[in-house]
Amino acid sequence: MCGIVGYTGHENAKDIIIDGLKKLEYRGYDSAGIALSDNGKITVRKKAGRISNLEEAIKGEKLEGTTGIGHTRWATHGSPTDFNAHPHTSMDGNIAIVHNGIIENYMELREELSSKHGIKFVTETDSEVIAQLISVLYKGNLEDAVFEAVKKMRGAYTFGAISASEPDKMVAYRKDTPLIAGLGKDCNFIASDMTALLKYLDKIYLIENGETVVCTPDKIQILDANKKPVDRDVLKVTWSQEDAEKGGYQHFMMKEINEQPKAIRETLQRRIGKDGKIKLDGISLTREDLEKFDKISIVACGTAYHAGLVGKYAIEKMARMPVEVDVASEFRYRDPFVDEKTLFIAISQSGETLDTLMSLREAKSKGARVLSVVNVVGSSVARESDDVFYTWAGPEIAVASTKAYTTQLVCMYLLALYMGDLRGTITEDYYKQVLKELKATPKKVQRILDKAEDIEELAKNLYNRDQIFFIGRGIDSAVAYECSLKLKEVSYINSFAIAAGELKHGTIALMEPETIVIALATQDFLMEKMYSNIEEIRARRAHVIAVTKEGSQISKIKSLEVIRIPKCMDEVSPILTIVPMQLFAYYVARERGENIDKPRNLAKSVTVE
Repeated sequence: MCGIVGYTGHENAKDIIIDGLKKLEYRGYDSAGIALSDNGKITVRKKAGRISNLEEAIKGEKLEGTTGIGHTRWATHGSPTDFNAHPHTSMDGNIAIVHNGIIENYMELREELSSKHGIKFVTETDSEVIAQLISVLYKGNLEDAVFEAVKKMRGAYTFGAISASEPDKMVAYRKDTPLIAGLGKDCNFIASDMTALLKYLDKIYLIENGETVVCTPDKIQILDANKKPVDRDVLKVTWSQEDAEKGGYQHFMMKEINEQPKAIRETLQRRIGKDGKIKLDGISLTREDLEKFDKISIVACGTAYHAGLVGKYAIEKMARMPVEVDVASEFRYRDPFVDEKTLFIAISQSGETLDTLMSLREAKSKGARVLSVVNVVGSSVARESDDVFYTWAGPEIAVASTKAYTTQLVCMYLLALYMGDLRGTITEDYYKQVLKELKATPKKVQRILDKAEDIEELAKNLYNRDQIFFIGRGIDSAVAYECSLKLKEVSYINSFAIAAGELKHGTIALMEPETIVIALATQDFLMEKMYSNIEEIRARRAHVIAVTKEGSQISKIKSLEVIRIPKCMDEVSPILTIVPMQLFAYYVARERGENIDKPRNLAKSVTVE
């Protein structure tokens, strides 16, 4: 979950690395640091807190070095202090490393290095073990020492290393967590995410599991586990630097909320042909394939998991196939019933979510066909899947996901329609109707955004509450979980989501005067049921706000506060329902003075268990 940047070239590395770290701060912001190699020594500067703290600490200091590594941390082992911040150095000062992931046997290695080699550790981290181990094994060639070191380490990790003895070399190794190498002009880079490098280049190498990359200013060499050179195609990056910048918005989250009409339109246009039919280029899913499957298993984490819950409704309704949805961290450990008759769908914005990636591997090992829905081209989940359905959201920088979620929903609807059409479980008229509704969603989302001031006013009245409940029935209950997550992520309000029909089984005991309940009521056939639930809550004098379609029965109830979304088919309402709730979460957090793009204790890409 940490961010790594490395540079070797002919320019001073300090500013280049700091700039790259700023682009990666969404991956962790407990501390930050840099290490520069110059004239036979390594200079390290690191600071707890945000990158701005590091910048302030080194302001005016002349730091030299044309090779260096940098890191922004999300703490796992050891509290976020100056000492525990990366980079970490070896006791002899020859090696510096930056690390993302976890070394599972670090205590064992720490004991061995202390007892056999007299190493004195100065941090609480597992990461320091890497620097000390490489140093002990170093015999004048950094990549050789790295090869020997990784033989002794267990876990899921990526690290970059430099040596004072080889000032123009940078070596990195990847095991389960992301790593790329970037091709610059008379310089080369490593990074955990391409957003760090968009300013400097548009060509990268994707580093695979178990590979080592050796960078000098004029060369990148990729080596496999047997030290043999790997011939790897260069990937041209299509994202621009502007895509990863705020563009005049105060926060990335608001920028990305407002980018949803474009992102939804892009995702649709990439998959609908001139004949008006869905085309899944690169996805070889035939009717015969579908007939082989007994079930579909959707696995994801966080927001992507909530997209999977909506996907279950859509696929079961349109394709008439049984669907299970699992949280990836639980799927891995329950010995799931998955085999060659299972279509496994992995959903991940980054394509690097470790629990999702490990679940994917578990499913593949049992013979399942794997289809992934991801946003990042060439990500680990994408590369290890049989088929990939890309969302076209562009870079999403804010930790709280917005446009990734709505584009994931679009992908799930397109998959459901495509499978329903192949299986003959939907009529041609229904197919066209749903596609028409999907094509209309970008303009409808824009209509909601155009009235954002109404949501802003609501937030100003409610921002100081301690808890808020979200309820819904049917597909609305799935959306309620995402509404709740968005609010708690950025505002730290204790929000809680529940299926409305479950209220009387315990939760209604928490209803008291002025309790805030946001009721999602967009499903026409469930409107009467939702009306009853709303009245049950109001009878306890709780404050209910309904999110419903324009002209619905509930929108006409006197004295009920209502947020209206444009009219739409019940099936596709989640794409619209979530938007005012994203705005609500944003405005509540802003009123509370929270750091919206970088919520405490969270990171964008969860690459550890």
